[in-house]
Amino acid sequence: MKKYLSALVLCIAAAAPAAFANTSGEVPVGGMLREAQMQGLSGASGQLSAYRGKPLIINVWASWCGPCRMEMGSLERLSRRFGGKNFNVIGISTDDYREPAQAFLRQSGTTFPNFIDSKLFLENMLGADRIPLTLLVDAKGQVLGKYYGARQWDSPESIEMIVKAFRLKI
Repeated sequence: MKKYLSALVLCIAAAAPAAFANTSGEVPVGGMLREAQMQGLSGASGQLSAYRGKPLIINVWASWCGPCRMEMGSLERLSRRFGGKNFNVIGISTDDYREPAQAFLRQSGTTFPNFIDSKLFLENMLGADRIPLTLLVDAKGQVLGKYYGARQWDSPESIEMIVKAFRLKI
């Protein structure tokens, strides 16, 4: 009996960190994004609400993050193919300093709008306790999905997932 109790305690302990993994003020899948001021990194600063009215893909990244760097090209290709027409794509850098983030954007040839989150408000609201994180948000600001880890965003599978989530006819 003692052996089974020990195993149960270990299972509960292993599961506990996941229960506390949410960031402070995180909007869950199904929740509505709150207003946020965004500091421009590759363009002008602005309000998150400026992207309402059209579905939105938000990618949270950092210049030092290998998987983030790996997927940026596919996000750029996705943005060039569909961005602005069917949905918008934006990036949120969690870098502490603008210079490395801007250097990475120049080096990678990224043209979609990117912002820097030096005060951690967006990072917490979006739930970026690990990166890369990509969110699919509907035209009204409701979070439809959160995807952690690198992905080939311009692959047929990812495009199919996006089309279904946003209910697009492409």
